[in-house]
Amino acid sequence: MRAAVLRKKPEARLRGGLTLYRLTAADESGEITITFFNNRYAFEALHTGEEYLFYGPVRLSGGRPEMSSPQVFSAEAAGGLMPIYPLTAGLSSRIISGNIRQALEALRGQLADPLPPSVRSRYQLCELGFALQNIHFPADRHALSIARERLIFEELFILAVSLRRVRCERKKESPVPVCGFSPETFYRSLPFSPTGAQRRAVEAILSDMASGAPMNRLLQGDVGSGKTLVAAAACLAAAHNGCQCAVMAPTEILAGQHAASFSAFLEPFGVKTILLTGSMKARERRLALEALKSGEAGVAVGTHALLTEDVCFHNLGLAVTDEQHRFGVRQRVLLREKSADPHMLVMSATPIPRTLALMIYGDLDVTLLDELPPGRQKVETYCISSHKLSRAYGFIRSRLDEGQQAYLVCPLVSEQEEESGLPSAEKTARELSEGPFSGYRIGLLHGKLRPAEKERIMRAFKEGEIQLLVCTTVIEVGVDVPNATVMLCMAADRFGLSQLHQLRGRVGRGKKASCCILVSDARGETARERLKAMCETNDGFQIAEFDLKQRGPGDFFGGRQHGLPHMQIADMARDLHMLENVQQAAEKLLLADPELNLPEHAALRERCQLLTAGIGDRPN
Repeated sequence: MRAAVLRKKPEARLRGGLTLYRLTAADESGEITITFFNNRYAFEALHTGEEYLFYGPVRLSGGRPEMSSPQVFSAEAAGGLMPIYPLTAGLSSRIISGNIRQALEALRGQLADPLPPSVRSRYQLCELGFALQNIHFPADRHALSIARERLIFEELFILAVSLRRVRCERKKESPVPVCGFSPETFYRSLPFSPTGAQRRAVEAILSDMASGAPMNRLLQGDVGSGKTLVAAAACLAAAHNGCQCAVMAPTEILAGQHAASFSAFLEPFGVKTILLTGSMKARERRLALEALKSGEAGVAVGTHALLTEDVCFHNLGLAVTDEQHRFGVRQRVLLREKSADPHMLVMSATPIPRTLALMIYGDLDVTLLDELPPGRQKVETYCISSHKLSRAYGFIRSRLDEGQQAYLVCPLVSEQEEESGLPSAEKTARELSEGPFSGYRIGLLHGKLRPAEKERIMRAFKEGEIQLLVCTTVIEVGVDVPNATVMLCMAADRFGLSQLHQLRGRVGRGKKASCCILVSDARGETARERLKAMCETNDGFQIAEFDLKQRGPGDFFGGRQHGLPHMQIADMARDLHMLENVQQAAEKLLLADPELNLPEHAALRERCQLLTAGIGDRPN
C-alpha cells in the first residue's frame, strides 16, 4: 500500500528484550498501525509527512488494520517492479537490493558473456549486462521478459553444450572394440522375427561397439517393445569378442526374470548366464563370483549386488542397466568402474519425447524402439466412476474364477495418509478380503514393506499363489506376469498419464485378452481429457507428449535421480518450448568449434568446465 506517515509513537520495551516501534500511516481509505520489532533503523528512516510504499500482510485487530514488519520502499518506486529475495535472519530485501546494485555497478562492462554474438543474434537475445540489470531492477515488464528469456536460454544452452562435450570426450577413449559379429545367426535362432525397430537398434549398438570408442547409448522403448532381445544381441556380440557383460535390474524378481530370458537367448551359443543378488546364500554367491572372475560366466544379471567391491570380472566389456530411471548417475559410474571403461547400454521403458530425452540424457546417444513385436496384446482401457465399482469387481471375480489374476492399484499406502477420500492399499485390501473378494487369495504390496517381503509377495503373485494383488505404484517396474489380465486403478486422475501407461503395461503380457479399468470421479475438464487419452491409445510416446503438454515433465524427473545440475532460473516444464532451439544452437556451435577454442567462446568454455566438473561423478 502507498501511505503517508502521520505520527510516530515512542518505543515500547517488552519482557525478553523485545522492543516495539509503532507508527500510524494513512491513505485515502483510512489509517493503519505499522509495527517494527527490534528494528530502530527502519523506524527512524521513516519521516512524518512523507509517503512510502509498505509491503506486507494486513490483519485486523480490534477492527483496526495493522501491518507488522513490512518491507518499505520509497514512493518513487510506485508503479515499478521491485525485487523480492529469499531472506534469512538479519537480511532484508532492501539490504540485498542495495548490495546487488553495488555489485552490478562495480561489474559494469567487465562481465564476459558466455553466449557468443552469433547465438545472441540468431535467437534475438539481449546482452548479459542488460539481462542482469533487468532481472533485478526491470525498467518495465517487457524488459523483465527479455531478461528472463535470455538467462533461461543461457542456462539451458550451457547445459546442452556441456553434456555434448562430455559425450564427445568419452568417445575419444579407446577400449577394445567389439567387431566382426553378424546378428543374423542370432535372429535365425529365435522362434519369431524381430521387428524393424529392434533390428535398427541392434545395428546402431553394434556400430557403436565397433567404433573403437566406448558406447554410451540409451535404448528407449515402450512397454513390451522388446528391449531385452536387443540387449541380448549386444551381449552375444560382446561374448563373440571374448568380453563379459553385466546386466543390472532394480529388483531381485526382475533380475531373476532377466536372467531366465538372457539364458534362453544366449545359452544355445555357449554363453553362460549367472544371477547375482543380495539374498543369495553364501555358497551360491561364492560360486557365482568365481565364475565371473575366471571368465566361465559370460553374462552376470543382478541387482545393486553387482556393484559391491568383491564382484570382479575377468574381462567386462558391456554394462547394461534396465529401468534406467530407477538408478542414479552414480550407479552407472560404479558399474563402469568394474572395467576399463566398458560399453554402456542403458534402457528405459518410460517414453520421453526426444527433445526432452536429449536434455535429460544429454551424455548419451538415444535409440528409440517405436514398434511392438507381432502378437503383443492391445490392452483395452475403460474409464468408470466409483458408482460402477461393484460391476467392475464382479468382472474381476469372473476372471479370477477362470484362473486368471488381477492388479488393483491405490494411490496411497495406509489409512493414516488418506485425504479427501483417496483410497489406501491397506484399507482397500482389508475391505475387499472381508467383502467382495472374501474367499479369494489377496496379496498386499507397497513401498513401505521391507525389500525381502516385497520380493516374496511379488514372487507369490508371479507363481499364482495370489489371485488379486492390491498394491501401489511399486509394481510399475516391468515384472512379467503373463497370467495377469486385469488392472484396476483407483482414483486414476491422481496419477500421471505416463505412470498410468507404465502400470497398464503390467497386463497384456500373455496370450489372453487384457484390460485396464480407470476409476475416477474427477469432474474437471483437464482430468477427463487426460483419462480419455489413456482410453484412446496404447502408444506410450503419444501419451508422453500429451502428458508433457498437460503437466510438464514432472513424471520423468520426479522419481529419478537423473544427476542434472540444479537449475537457477530455467525450468524444464515451463521452458520446454526453448529446448529445440537450445539443442540446435549447441549442435551448430560445436560443429564449428568442438573444443571451444575461438576467443569468442572463452567465457562459454569456462562456464562449461565449471558445470561439468561433477557430471558423471555426482552422487544420488
